[in-house]
Amino acid sequence: MSDTDDIGRDSLGGNAPRYTRRLSDKILIAFHHACDQADFEIADQLLRILELLIMRRPLTPDGNRRRSMESLVAAHERLWHLRHPDQDQS
Repeated sequence: MSDTDDIGRDSLGGNAPRYTRRLSDKILIAFHHACDQADFEIADQLLRILELLIMRRPLTPDGNRRRSMESLVAAHERLWHLRHPDQDQS
């Protein structure tokens, strides 16, 4: 998948952007990328932005709020485990 997969042409063949991913999904991807690079400060800041997006009242009732909250909790858990590797109990 390339960086331009999220943007397509409009139905008339113009260059108006058509986004297929939510902004919160893109921020979550950036969070995981920061974790993969061990840049925990950036990962933490991205989590704060993600929280703001999820906590504010949704513009449309699309039913994805629960899934977004679960993703947010999982992201917090991942960052905690990365910052506290000695606390992991296998």
